This record gives sequence, C-alpha cells and structure tokens, in this order.
Amino acid sequence: MESQLHELAEARWFLSKVQDDFRGGKINVEITHKLLEKLDFPCHFAHVKHIFKENDRQNQGRITIEEFRAIYRCIVHREEITEIFNTYTENRKILSENSLIEFLTQEQYEMEIDHSDSAEIINKYEPIEEVKRERQMSIEGFARYMFSSECLLFKENCKTVYQDMNHPLSDYFISSSHNTYLISDQILGPSDIWGYVSALVKGCRCLEIDCWDGSQNEPIVYHGYTFTSKLLFKTVVQAINKYAFVTSDYPVVLSLENHCSPGQQEVMASILQSTFGDFLLSDMLEEFPDTLPSPEALKFKILVKNRKVGTLSETHERIGTDKSGQVLEWKEVIYEDGDEDSGMDPETWDVFLSRIKEEKEADPSTLSGIAGVKKRKRKMKIAMALSDLVIYTKAEKFRNFQYSRVYQQFNETNSIGESRARKLSKLRVHEFIFHTAAFITRVYPKMMRADSSNFNPQEFWNVGCQMVALNFQTPGLPMDLQNGKFLDNGGSGYILKPDILRDTTLGFNPNEPEYDDHPITLTIRIISGIQLPVSSSSNTPDIVVIIEVYGVPNDHVKQQTRVVKNNAFSPKWNETFTFLIQVPELALIRFVVETQQGLLSGNELLGQYTLPVLCMNKGYRRVPLFSKSGANLEPSSLFIYVWYFRE
Repeated sequence: MESQLHELAEARWFLSKVQDDFRGGKINVEITHKLLEKLDFPCHFAHVKHIFKENDRQNQGRITIEEFRAIYRCIVHREEITEIFNTYTENRKILSENSLIEFLTQEQYEMEIDHSDSAEIINKYEPIEEVKRERQMSIEGFARYMFSSECLLFKENCKTVYQDMNHPLSDYFISSSHNTYLISDQILGPSDIWGYVSALVKGCRCLEIDCWDGSQNEPIVYHGYTFTSKLLFKTVVQAINKYAFVTSDYPVVLSLENHCSPGQQEVMASILQSTFGDFLLSDMLEEFPDTLPSPEALKFKILVKNRKVGTLSETHERIGTDKSGQVLEWKEVIYEDGDEDSGMDPETWDVFLSRIKEEKEADPSTLSGIAGVKKRKRKMKIAMALSDLVIYTKAEKFRNFQYSRVYQQFNETNSIGESRARKLSKLRVHEFIFHTAAFITRVYPKMMRADSSNFNPQEFWNVGCQMVALNFQTPGLPMDLQNGKFLDNGGSGYILKPDILRDTTLGFNPNEPEYDDHPITLTIRIISGIQLPVSSSSNTPDIVVIIEVYGVPNDHVKQQTRVVKNNAFSPKWNETFTFLIQVPELALIRFVVETQQGLLSGNELLGQYTLPVLCMNKGYRRVPLFSKSGANLEPSSLFIYVWYFRE
C-alpha cells in the first residue's frame, strides 16, 4: 500500500511539473530540452536530440507526454544510480532517513553525519513534497543529490583556505605565470590586458611584466626584439589593480623584466605608487626585518620583484625623501666554477666553502683563484625610486648553490631557466631542495619555446621550487597540472609545501625509487560516463577513459579502460584500477576522456579533470570535465567510486 502511495505521489509531482507544456498537444525537441532543465536536470542539446529521435515513435519531430517521461527516466533514473538506491531501500521505492545515513557513512565515508545533516539533504534535494514531509527520499531526490556539487570528487574543505598561512613565503608553492601579457606565441602574437585579467581570475599570484622604454616617456610592455604588440605599462598596472584580489586575498608579486632607462624607471615607480597606493609594499614590515613574511602578513599587498641596490635598512631610512633624478649603479660580481652543472664531489665543495668563508672579509678579487672560480662583472643603472620599491623579492642572479649558502640574503629570489633547473634537479637534488627551503626560486620556460609551449611543472615542484612559471595562454597537460594543483587551499594561489620539502633534515630525494613514509593505496572504479561531450568528428564516438598519476618519478603511471563503442551519452565500464602512491603529498591525478579514432588520426580529447590526490573524496563521486581550453563542460562527467588508505 505504501509503495502504491509513493508511486502515486511521484506521478502527481511529475504531472504538475510538465502538464502545462503539453496543453497544446505534443512538444518538439527544443521544448523538451527546456523542460528537462526546468526539472533541474541540465542536458547537452546534442544528447537530447539523439534520445528524442529514439523516442519519437511516429517520427514527426514531436512527442507525447508519455514519450517525454521515457526520455526523462532515461536521463534521470540511470541504472547505476538506481542500483545504489535500491541497495539501501526496503521496497525499492523510498529511502528512509536512517537508510540515507547508512548510505552516507558506509559508502560516502561521511563519518560525522547525523539526523540534522540527513534532514538538510532531504529538504534540499527531494522534490516531492509528500515524501519530504515524511523525512524520506525518492529516487528523484536521490538522483538530484548524487548529481549535485556535494557528490563531486573534490573535497569541500579544500575549496577554502585551510592551510597554515603564517609560514614564510618560501614555504609555499606560488601560482606563477610567464610572459603574462601574451595571449599567443612569443614572436608575432598579440599582447593583451586579458592575459593579466585571466591569470588573476585563475588565482595566479606572480605576474611577469617585460618593461621597455616607450615614446613620450611612457614605459611599454611587450616581448622585446619581437613583433608582438605593445601595451602601456600604466594600462597593465591599472588592470592588475582592478583584478589583483578578486580571487585571492594573498599577495601578488610583479616580476619586472626591466629594460628601461633610469628616467622611465622613475615613471614606472610613480605609476606603481599612484595606482596601488597603500596596497603597494614599499617598506619592510616591522615584525619581519630579517626574515620573509608570511602570506597572511602580506594580505592585499603588491610586491615588486626587480633588481635592488642597497639594504632594506637604507631603503627604510629614505622613506618620504625626494628620489627624483637619483640613480644608483647596480653592480654584479659573478663567480662561476666553470661548468657548474658538471659537479664537484662534496669534499671538494666543503673545502671550497670553508676557503670562501675565510676570504669573505678580504678583497673579493682574491676569490677568483679559489677552486677554479672565474669572475665576471656587470653594471646597470637603476632609478632609486624603483629600487626602493623592492622589499622582500629582490631579483638576484643564481650562480650556484654553494654561493647561495654563503652569500644569498633572505629577501633575494632567483630565476633559473628550465634546462638548467632540470639538470640541477637530477644532479644536485639535495642541494636544490636545501636551496628552495631557504630562498624563493622561480623556474621559467627556455627561450626556444617560441610557440609559448610549456614544460611539465611537476619535476620542479618535486624539488620545492616555489614559482614554476608557465605560459597561461597555452592549453595542454602542463596547464592542466597547474590548474589542478592550485585548486587546493581555496584556489588562493598559495599552497604550503609538504614537510619533506621544508625540513631539509629529512633528506628527501624525489628521484629515489621508493620512499617509505606512509604511501597510500588508491583504488578507483570507473563506473560510467554521464552525457560526455560529443566528438567534433563523430556523433557516435568510441570512448576510453585514461587515469594518470603525476608526482615523483616513481609515482608516475597511466592506466586506461577498455573502449566503449558508439555511446557518449551513458557509457559503462565498471573497471577497477589500483595505484600505490609513494609520495601522495606531491601527487596529482588526471582523468582524461578521449575518443579512439585509429592509429593514424590519434585520439581526440573530449574532456579532462586534474586535482591533488589528497583532495579526493572517498565513495561514489562525480568527476566534472573541462575542455582543452579550460571551459567547464557540465553536465558532462564521470561517475566513479574512490577508496584509499594510508599505510
């Protein structure tokens, strides 16, 4: 009897929602699409067209209310969802509040769930009033809950800033872009303000600005000695000011690639001060005279990264003085050990370091004879007004790790090209991690990447590099990893590095084949696809799902499902994959949906989703999909089951 009442209530509810649309008789495919959205189930029009055609029995391009209900049930009452629902119901018709709690604890690992939480879920997702009043859930409510944002793979707490933001800046991975002003290639492509706006909206916290002398004493921004178009420096700064803290409250670093004359450097300083006002950090914080401040201490601050002359104390003493026309000479004495990357054995370097320390107070010229060190000098004129705006992010050329240990100051940052950084990460891994534990290090793409392609950022995160700068305008795997990593910690653009990269006494080496510090065993069952994107080359694509893990080299692995033929609407796999991840703190997981098109043409990417392994929820979860360009493809998603434990 109770079962019949529930069926009656469901039928009444359905009719109340759709009958007005059928008063004129049958409906066409466009109205069908709108009606499904009205029922809180958005659908891709391409899929609606396909199902509509299958249910249009008279082939008239119009369907009855019964035919519409068949379409609705096909989309909403998915077999895999109904199976889960039936497992926790007594009569396969209704889910009691206690049964809902049992499902949430046993399957979704919601261990702290109680009756108030389950009541909230029922009130929010159950559309049938009679069922809701009984504090129960129908398949209608259950399906809406399972397709909701609450059942997404990404953990809810990772969507907010939950990490300790009081460590020094050097303890964080910082979302960083390269040649931010470009939206295409680095030779002929246009420069555009949109490069800065889109990067900031994505949570980027380190922007690059290439500055050159312009006409009428107006500094310009472009890729020097190329045919890229030009922007006014002041226009760039105004755009940054408008969008700097829209996505994140934490500090933005302006990495100036400064090629301007002292006169136009003064103009730059004036523009920075007048545009940013109090947001611009122009003096050291009292609490941090000789250590890097934290992101928390620098909230809503703009930091300038550029060459600097003199000390922070000297800068502080000049606060409020007139600096117009004052030019400082920046001198750099570079000591090189010949082919630095070829390496010396540790004992030789220990001798080298001790001798440098002994000679530290002596005439620097005497250092040129130590251990084959070569000396080179560079000079540049810097406007005092701009130099004094550089506080905690002084740009300093990277010589070698040994030099940095002896001479580098806490507020000096290094930029290293990808090729050299890659070599060091393999040959000098412990020294590299020791260096990044103390100093902010930026890695940038090599000059040969004229097409604005990117390297894999993971290899440099593995050794603790804070600012791994990518060309944000270029979609592909590297930017998928970048976007996925910085989903964490509320998309704030700052992620606290794990202990293994902050505590150098742990002796972490990402290149070791095994690392015995609580690896996790991860199991993922790929159950089905939900309204997957329709291929550009085929309306009935053959679908495959690929799971990739990126992290330390030993954790990198790729597995894939079998191919499901001719079904992008609701392909089913029910395949299980297991991964042993040695260093989960650094691992990212990437779900890729492709169409298989043969050996010659290769597979076509339909969608992907990347996130940190430790940000995954357990249980039945939905994986949203994003296009190659980063567009959200909702409602396209994967339906999976996740389980993992730490050894």
